[in-house]
Amino acid sequence: MSAPHMDPDEFRRAGHAVIDWIADYWATLEQRPVAPADPPGTVAAALPASPPTACEPVEAVLADLDAIVVPGLTHWQHPGFFGYFPANTSGPSLLGDLVSSGLGVQGMLWASSPACTELETVMMDWLAQLLDLPQRFRSSGSGGGVIQDSASSATLVATLAALHRASGGRWRDAGIDRRYRAYTSVHGHSSIEKAVRITGLGSDGVRPIEADPETLALRPAALRAAIEADLAAGEIPAIVVATIGTTSTTAIDPLPEIGAICAEYGIWLHVDAAYAGAAAVCPELRWSHAGLEYADSYCFDPHKWLLTGFDCDAFWVADRGELVEALTVLPEFLRNAASESGAVIDYRDWQVPLGRRFRALKLWFVLRWYGAEGLRAHIRSGVALAARFADRVRADGRFELAAAHPFSLVCFRLHADDDTNAELLARVNGTGRVHLTHTRVAGRYTLRLAVGSPQTAERHVDEAWELLTAAADNLLRP
Repeated sequence: MSAPHMDPDEFRRAGHAVIDWIADYWATLEQRPVAPADPPGTVAAALPASPPTACEPVEAVLADLDAIVVPGLTHWQHPGFFGYFPANTSGPSLLGDLVSSGLGVQGMLWASSPACTELETVMMDWLAQLLDLPQRFRSSGSGGGVIQDSASSATLVATLAALHRASGGRWRDAGIDRRYRAYTSVHGHSSIEKAVRITGLGSDGVRPIEADPETLALRPAALRAAIEADLAAGEIPAIVVATIGTTSTTAIDPLPEIGAICAEYGIWLHVDAAYAGAAAVCPELRWSHAGLEYADSYCFDPHKWLLTGFDCDAFWVADRGELVEALTVLPEFLRNAASESGAVIDYRDWQVPLGRRFRALKLWFVLRWYGAEGLRAHIRSGVALAARFADRVRADGRFELAAAHPFSLVCFRLHADDDTNAELLARVNGTGRVHLTHTRVAGRYTLRLAVGSPQTAERHVDEAWELLTAAADNLLRP
């Protein structure tokens, strides 16, 4: 018996049904609870214990999507989803991903699918132009860009390249034979510690640098002191990771001062702008990137705030030669004339995995559908909605803003203890109408409202505020 492969006509019929299902899902998002209330194990218990023996029609799968899967989702595209950071997708992005999946190409080498590589190189140059990144990151010079799966991978790759530089190339053969150090703000992302652990430096290899209590940004004087202390102890400073838009509060580390210190000591500077980098498509928000000309590498996530579905991290280096030297491994079965000519880019040498998806297609679809003006309108809308919410907080004496809000995240809390603020969050999220998350700022429990969904409008931000004030009324009632 032959396998029941889906032929083109069957695919066309099923594909229409799936596209219709997704469109209906998007159209009804606002009517759904943002997050499920069911206990852990609910979805797993509703699934059969064994895989099907015979093939099942697409209609049966879609029915179970509706009955089992969707009720157990947190709906990240919901207009009332204000948690974490946005993880936007969009129609053009989904269509580009569909084409990528349909083509099923492997982009590990230029020779394994030339268009996959060349489109990605051009898309990264397009993005560099849109953000007005320094010329040293463009592929026309010694630098260039590549799509990673996430900013976590970008940080790992930057750390490997930094170790290659700091060790004079020795680490490739000898491994970690000396004590290398990485530096980042106490508010730096957890992926920095993970990258340092993966590279073999251990958690102790990270030097957390204190932040200014007002701006919540890394203090350059404290960075210099840590570097000098390590040098005096015979340790080797390898990499500094500065952040544009920290995860908790979107604080902006002072790149001009940090970059000058890195240049003085010859330390690799990686800039993580995973969320806030998208803001630089708007000229009026590019002040946040001042000092980027010092960076050896930089990344941001179009899959956060730029309408491109996960996974899509844009990562640039100023010297692609250093990155390739650090990561290249060439077995015989990958040797080919194009690679040996030196005239092409093989992106396998710019990342940890060998294989690569054709991620540039969804970026191409998004950039062409929205254009620069459409993307700027999306970012400006998020910033304006966050400012609208912050104005409400500022005007209510029971609440306070916990940090500046230069982008589309607002950190705030009640003038009350941590338990009361935690209960406020639980009650508001329990309505199913909105979903917020929390952090700690200056040690205090703080609520975060992050705007990003393309479906979010003023009424959704206003509803969030109404739910918060109603819950506060009940909690603070004598």
